[in-house]
Amino acid sequence: MASTSENTLTAARRAALRRIIAETPVSRQEDLVRLLARAGHRATQSSISRDLREMSVAKVGDRYLLAATPEEPASGFTMVAAFVRDIRRAGACLTIIRTATGSAQGVALAIDRAAWPEVAGTLSGDDTVFIATDGAPAQRRLMARLREVFPA
Repeated sequence: MASTSENTLTAARRAALRRIIAETPVSRQEDLVRLLARAGHRATQSSISRDLREMSVAKVGDRYLLAATPEEPASGFTMVAAFVRDIRRAGACLTIIRTATGSAQGVALAIDRAAWPEVAGTLSGDDTVFIATDGAPAQRRLMARLREVFPA
C-alpha cells in the first residue's frame, strides 16, 4: 500500500504532467520524463506510462492530449477539435465523425469522458468515430452538442 508521502508525490507529479501536456506538444514518454525533471519531479518511463494510463491521456497523432472529464468536458474538446473533419448522421441511431488520420481515439475518448446521456457508446478506428444513440431524439441532441464543441 502506498504511503501518504508517495501519494502526495504522485499527485504533484501528475499535476505537473497535466500542465506540461496542456502547454507543450510532447510526443514521447522520454520527453515527458525530461520535462518533469526540469520541473523538479523524478519519474521513470514506466511511472509516466502508468500515470498517462490512469489519467486517461490519449495520444492523438504525434501528441499526448488530456481527455475531457465529466467535470471539465470542454478542455478535452478544445484539445481535439482541430482533428474533426466531418460530422454526419447514419440512420436514426448512428452518428459518424471523420477525423484526421490517427485522431479518432482521442476524439472518442473526449466524448466518452464527457459522459453525455445521449451517447450509448462510441467505437473508434484510425480516422472514424461511430457514436450510437438510443434513437432519433437522442441523436438530434447529440448532433447539437457535437456542432457546439466541434464548430465547422
